[in-house]
Amino acid sequence: MPSFSLQSKIILLNVFIIFIITIAISSALGFKEMQDTKEDIGTRALDVATTVAISPTVIHAMNEENPSIVLQPFTKHLATVVGAEFVVIGNAEGIRYAHPEEEKLGLKMVGGDNDAALIDGNYYISEADGSLGRSLRGKAPIYSDEGEIIGIVSVGYMIDDIQQTVYQNILEVIGFSLIVLVLGIIGSIILAENIRKDTMGLEPREIAALYRDREAILSSIAEGVISIDSKGVITTMNQSAQKILNLDSKGINKHIRDVIPESGMYELLQKGEKPTKDLEVLIGDKVIVTNRTLIMEDDKVVGMVSSFRDKTEIEEMINTLSEVQQYSEGLRAQTHEYTNKLYAISGLLQLEHYDDAIELIQEEASYHENQMKSMLGQIQDKKVQAILLGKLGKASEQKVKLMIDENSSLHELPGHVDITKIIHILGNLLDNAIEEVRTLPVREVNFFITDVGNDIVIEVSDSGRGIQAVQLEKIFEQGFSTKEKADRGYGLAIVKNAVESLKGSIEINHEKEGGAIFTVYLPKAV
Repeated sequence: MPSFSLQSKIILLNVFIIFIITIAISSALGFKEMQDTKEDIGTRALDVATTVAISPTVIHAMNEENPSIVLQPFTKHLATVVGAEFVVIGNAEGIRYAHPEEEKLGLKMVGGDNDAALIDGNYYISEADGSLGRSLRGKAPIYSDEGEIIGIVSVGYMIDDIQQTVYQNILEVIGFSLIVLVLGIIGSIILAENIRKDTMGLEPREIAALYRDREAILSSIAEGVISIDSKGVITTMNQSAQKILNLDSKGINKHIRDVIPESGMYELLQKGEKPTKDLEVLIGDKVIVTNRTLIMEDDKVVGMVSSFRDKTEIEEMINTLSEVQQYSEGLRAQTHEYTNKLYAISGLLQLEHYDDAIELIQEEASYHENQMKSMLGQIQDKKVQAILLGKLGKASEQKVKLMIDENSSLHELPGHVDITKIIHILGNLLDNAIEEVRTLPVREVNFFITDVGNDIVIEVSDSGRGIQAVQLEKIFEQGFSTKEKADRGYGLAIVKNAVESLKGSIEINHEKEGGAIFTVYLPKAV
């Protein structure tokens, strides 16, 4: 079966529709024209016949010995004036007194349609076959002065002439229809070209193939893909995007700010910014690495497409490897540190300063005993213990004194508290505090946690420089950092999102001697 282009289909369809409509309208108009023309001509014939029948000249001539002498020239002239094919006058027996063909005078009128006028005295229109052919006739009786029917007048128009008139009118309609058909073809070509322009010259089958290929490609790639139109409405979202951002397909045809308010895509679209690559964006508790490109059409921005991947999983893997390396280096540092302390204790014993040696041993043992007691005695949740053990190693490596408050107490975490969120909160707060004090003269970080009451309270304080008042408004914004280093400003933003996802709150205060205090409140019950 031949494959037609979209343009050919549109033109053929429009031509077919216009052709059918033209045939239907022409047929209807032809039938109506025939009926109306017959009615008009029949009425005209009847009017002329009635006028002739009541003419005094005709009535007087009917009483003469040879009526044809008067009636013959009268009817010929009248037929020419009114455009009739014939005006025939006959007596009460239907014998012709006037006829277009003189050799037929004196003969009986034919057609068999005179009785209604000669017998019943009716005025009417009839269609019959006469001596000149089939005609449409107006019949009128002629009355004498005494009121007797003395003759009949028949005014006729040939059916062939009537049909010719109708055909002429139909030809005019067909001519107009042909003009409409030509205009329709031109309009179809213009419409087809406009549609081809909108579809970038692609045929419907090609568009369908592209759509199938696009869906297959979007489903197969691991990166998330989201596109929006010029109004910011989401037009495309693949399965990877739904999985990475924990969305569903209902986000399509909604505004990007209603679905992913943190994306910033619509704001960038309005600014018409150039394509960006490997831009890090915090969405929820995930750091997303995204590439963005404007969609252009005729040098006009009509949308934006963004492809992205989850950096959180990559970072967690890198952080895990980094922490293993840090723990290894920390153990080496601790080994070196304990070796130095053992040498010091050995020297004190050799110098017989037994009291100083005992004091040093007791001081070191007391510090570790208090730390382990606070952590293993009061903090019963194994996962939190593991986090703190890791951070103790990291603090030791950085020569930072991380102290767990002896008043800390924590039972097992409630089931609704996601351990991933706790890791985000504790890890980032402790890392920030250790990072803040590691280059200062006083390197102390204090940690306190309790679940006494209705909330789980987490408090991290440090001996650092504190947070300035102007920084408080932006401290939780993505990308803001008090440290002059690249790839910063995500930790506290992740903490804030994690706290809010657990329906909690976070406060910032200052130590009297300087330093910052971060306090987190997490409800124990949903």
